[in-house]
Amino acid sequence: MVFLFRLISVVVIGIIVCVLGIVFCLFNPRNPKNIARFAHLFSFFFKPILGLKIDTRKYPDIEKIGSCVYIANHQNNFDMIVAADIFQPKTVTVGKKSLAWIPFFGQLYYLTGNILIDRKNKSKAHDTIALVVDEIKKQGISIWMFPEGTRSQGRGLLPFKTGAFKAAIAAGVPIVPICVSDTNSIKLNRLNNGHMIVEMLAPIETKNLRKEDARTLMEQCHQLMSDKIEQINMQAKQQDNQK
Repeated sequence: MVFLFRLISVVVIGIIVCVLGIVFCLFNPRNPKNIARFAHLFSFFFKPILGLKIDTRKYPDIEKIGSCVYIANHQNNFDMIVAADIFQPKTVTVGKKSLAWIPFFGQLYYLTGNILIDRKNKSKAHDTIALVVDEIKKQGISIWMFPEGTRSQGRGLLPFKTGAFKAAIAAGVPIVPICVSDTNSIKLNRLNNGHMIVEMLAPIETKNLRKEDARTLMEQCHQLMSDKIEQINMQAKQQDNQK
């Protein structure tokens, strides 16, 4: 019964938000401010439906940092809900082109200003990163990327790809790691899905780095995030044990 209620609620509310969002964005298309608005809206509706308690830890004064590249671990589709409240205005995500074909959500994803790349075509993907770097400089936007390149599905933090780090160095903007505790325990048939923690780490400056430093920066960020994810996983379990 819980599973059925949640499934129907998520589908119905998701479609309503997407349709209304598409109509809204038609009058204000590709505006990067819209992404944070709808991310927060999805979080507002879906957190209580899924029985989630989320501790969102934003870095102090992140609004004063300006443009940056956010990097986050990518576990499953629940990431979109769990990490949504930490999403900052004027931030766009970089996702695969096939997302645009998902009914309702795909059209909203495109109209809100996100960047779609063709991962099967490496030259086009590189061109897209170059375009994103150009947009960061011209429009003062930030980008949100999943450096693992795929969902980890319970396998821990996977190795990173260098694209996000090359983009940050080329644009001369900081890297801001975002760590999400384990979301693989979320079940639609479980009444209470417990505590999750999302923590934004301190910005890592890239202004004095060269493109040759991308791999070292990548390894540094991977270690920082791996350590932090282990820490917040323990904290989330402690919070569940105290209830």
